[in-house]
Amino acid sequence: MAGKVLITGASIAGNTLAWWLGRAGWDVTVVERAPAFRDGGQNVDVRGVGRQVLREMGLEEAALAAGTGEEGTAWVDARGRIAAQFLTAELGKDGPTAEMEILRGDLARLLHDAAKGHATYRYGDHVIAIDQKGEGAYVTFASGASERFDLVLIAEGVGAATRELIFPGENRPRWMNMTMAYFTIPRVADDDRLWRWYHAPGGRSISLRPDRHGTTRVMLGVQKPPEGEQDWGRDRQKAWLRETFVDAGWQASRVLAGMAETSDFYFDVLRQVRMTRWSNGRVALCGDAAWCVTPLGGIGATLAVTGARVLAGELSRSADPATALAAYERAMRPMVDKAQGIPGFVPRLANPHSRAGIRLLHAVLALASRPAITATAGRIFSGGDAKEPDLSPYAGQIQENG
Repeated sequence: MAGKVLITGASIAGNTLAWWLGRAGWDVTVVERAPAFRDGGQNVDVRGVGRQVLREMGLEEAALAAGTGEEGTAWVDARGRIAAQFLTAELGKDGPTAEMEILRGDLARLLHDAAKGHATYRYGDHVIAIDQKGEGAYVTFASGASERFDLVLIAEGVGAATRELIFPGENRPRWMNMTMAYFTIPRVADDDRLWRWYHAPGGRSISLRPDRHGTTRVMLGVQKPPEGEQDWGRDRQKAWLRETFVDAGWQASRVLAGMAETSDFYFDVLRQVRMTRWSNGRVALCGDAAWCVTPLGGIGATLAVTGARVLAGELSRSADPATALAAYERAMRPMVDKAQGIPGFVPRLANPHSRAGIRLLHAVLALASRPAITATAGRIFSGGDAKEPDLSPYAGQIQENG
């Protein structure tokens, strides 16, 4: 089928959907709550079947060229000395730093620029109501506009407000006992091309990652049960981080000073999105709105582009939306279930609360980094062999439909 489709959210999944559906002959509209395209964001990586999707779009080489330049991952002590490291040149695509490391905004921009010739983008607006009648979905926007679509595809983030309009209360989030903050600070001469990861007692961590924009990307982590911190105002979140990290050591002072001035502060309490269904009539979910695996899952961007490809493929090869949406879910569930199957003890294990625990973590990582077992370590970091969907049924759809 091909018809009129609304996509909500203009990030990785939404732009990938817009490209595939637009090229397959759909009349595509993308609505984004932000007033303009959102650049920025932290590192994501694309592996396995996700690389195949970008290759089919003709974007793989461009994504590699736009990468962060990160050369590996190093765990450091309070003096900055390396306790263990994994270098991409030795592990290739299977290390904690993937071959394709790219900023979220840079990947989304690449996808947006490829899709914008095949879709209409509306910024500064969002959906406030969806009324499904017969063979259409009648959408009301915050701007006051209303319009009929054959399908509505929700490709927003973990909090997806549009999801709650159609699937109220259906998300049963799995809280991961990790609170994270991400932001950008000025680069200094001592910053290298490694992802440097430091642990302090109390389940605290600071990591610094390079980019190609002359800045350094910060991630602060605290391993603890959730206490509603995601709903605090930004000032309170920053005050809590300052109090939590003031005595953490290593580069905490620099990071906290940079946090006060940053323009791209993002704070969240990690939780997976757990939905028993991804579609309701002519409305479907894709990307984090459907299955957020959190950064702990390691393949969020891969799932976003892959899920978008499968959803667009099934919609373009079936005349019945219900049949297409059911096939999409069957194809993607195994990969999503595997990515979400993180044992509950992992956040605590990876973020020790004692100095002895940190020393043990460093010793284990140093052992894993030895050449004789780096291949096994690489498979651990990459999540093993994911239950990836077969993309071959969708081959040739662009040529056939537009």
